[in-house]
Amino acid sequence: MRIVILDGYTTNPGDLSWHGICVQGEATIYDHTPPALTVERAKNAEIVISNKTVLGCAEIEALPNLKYIGLLSTGFNVVDLAAARARGIPVANIPAYSTPSVAQMVFALLLELSSHAGVHSASVHAGDWMRSRDFCYWRTPLLELTGKTMGIVGYGRIGQEVAKIAQAFGMKVIACNRAQAVEQLSPTLRLDTLDQVLARSDVVTLHCPLTEETENLIRWDNIAKMKHGVILINTARGQILNERGVAEALATGRIAGLGADVLSTEPPSADNPLLYASNTVITPHIAWATKEARMRLITVASKNLAAFLAGTPENVVN
Repeated sequence: MRIVILDGYTTNPGDLSWHGICVQGEATIYDHTPPALTVERAKNAEIVISNKTVLGCAEIEALPNLKYIGLLSTGFNVVDLAAARARGIPVANIPAYSTPSVAQMVFALLLELSSHAGVHSASVHAGDWMRSRDFCYWRTPLLELTGKTMGIVGYGRIGQEVAKIAQAFGMKVIACNRAQAVEQLSPTLRLDTLDQVLARSDVVTLHCPLTEETENLIRWDNIAKMKHGVILINTARGQILNERGVAEALATGRIAGLGADVLSTEPPSADNPLLYASNTVITPHIAWATKEARMRLITVASKNLAAFLAGTPENVVN
C-alpha cells in the first residue's frame, strides 16, 4: 500500500517516530502540503493521512486510487465526508488523545489570568522588585479560585476532566451538554442549561464541538447573560466566539479576561481584534501538542490504519 502523509510537521517535527505507520506500506511523508499540490502528491496513494490539509470533494474525486483517509486530529471538518462515503472511503479520526493536555492548558490559561505569574515574573526581571520599598507588590488584582463557580460548556471527555481539576481547586462546577439536562451529579457538580451556566459562572470554559449551533455562540446576547467580570477560556474552536463582540466586552470589563488557545483563523490575520484586546492570554493552538499527547495520536493513527488493512476499520466518522 502506498501511504502519503500530507502535513506531518505539527504532529511530528522530528522528535517522534512514524515507524508504526511506515511499516504498513510504502510511506512518503511531507511536512507541509500547499493546496495546489495536494492532488499531485496524493495521486498514486491508496492511503492518505492529513491533519489540516483539505480533502474536499474535488480532491477526493481526483484521487482514483484512494481507499482510506486517516486524520491526525479529532476534528474532521477538513474532509468532505459525504464525498468520501460516496466512494466507499472510510475516514478515521483520533478521539480523546489530547484530553489530559487540553485540560491542563485550561488551567494554565486560567491561572495566568487569576495569579498573573508571567506578568509578575516579567516585572521582577525588569528590576521592579529590586526597586520596591516593600517586600512584595502586585501589578494586577489577584484572584483566588477556591469557592468560585466554573461553568463548562460541553461536558464530554475534556469537560469532565476539567471538572475534576476545578473541584480539586475547590471550585463549584456547573456544566451544560447538548441535552442540557438539569441534574445534580454531586454537591459541587451540576448539569444545567446553557443560560444558567452563563449566568452563574465566574469562569466560563468552552469544550463544545464546532457545529452550526455552536458557531458564534459567544456573541453579544449570550455575553449579556454572563456575570460582569467573568473570565472566559476557549480551548475548543475559535469560531465559537464572536471575536469582535468578545474584544468589545473585554474593553468595557464585561469580560474581565480571556484565555484562548484557538482563534477563528489560524494563523490569525493581522486584523483579528483579540490580538489587540486588553486582558488576554493567547497561545498558538498548543493545548493538544504535548509530546505525550502527540505520541498517543501517532499510536492511534497507526492502529486505525492497521484496523482498516485488516478489514475492521475503527474510529470511522463517515
